[in-house]
Amino acid sequence: MPLRSGIELQLHELSLMSPLGYSVALHFRAALPLLLHQTYPADWVARYNEDSFGLRDPLFAWGYGTIGTARWSEIQMPDPFDILGQARDFGLIYGLVVSCGPVSSRTVASASRSDREFSDAEIESFARLIHTLHDMIEPPTKLTKAQADALRLIAEGHRYVAAAAKLNISESALKARLNSARQSLLARTTAEAVQRARDYRLI
Repeated sequence: MPLRSGIELQLHELSLMSPLGYSVALHFRAALPLLLHQTYPADWVARYNEDSFGLRDPLFAWGYGTIGTARWSEIQMPDPFDILGQARDFGLIYGLVVSCGPVSSRTVASASRSDREFSDAEIESFARLIHTLHDMIEPPTKLTKAQADALRLIAEGHRYVAAAAKLNISESALKARLNSARQSLLARTTAEAVQRARDYRLI
């Protein structure tokens, strides 16, 4: 099964377990995750991003410092901005959090529901999927020379035509190299691929 299809299957399974949505941030390095996916209510996601809650979230603070699983109600972390209290206004009342991986490449995920606490079995099943995703998606350690050269020229501000000319290849060949680099870096756009390649010191 192709990696992308396998990832999408795992994310779909997470959705089935998360009545009010979930968030998964895979392989945090250089303060950024390799992959971030969330299905929480759009209004809550907008509030969360606008107020930069990611830097203050007690769930992520717990996840950075702890390996394992917990219910939101069990977490004893400072929440001076009342992030969990504000989440309740959007129906996110009960939740779970999972953390795995070394601190240098940590994965943290959470899920929520409004009606009751997650059972031990549900938490175990959710955690198993998160561990699977963490193992499936390894942060890249290198790019091919062709991928790195193409990304480096775009990072330097060259347009596609100019970058292709510098590499003595066609524009379509350049685009193919950039597409290959995006796939290697699990990036949706070339700009995102450039940023990730820089973050991982691949260019």
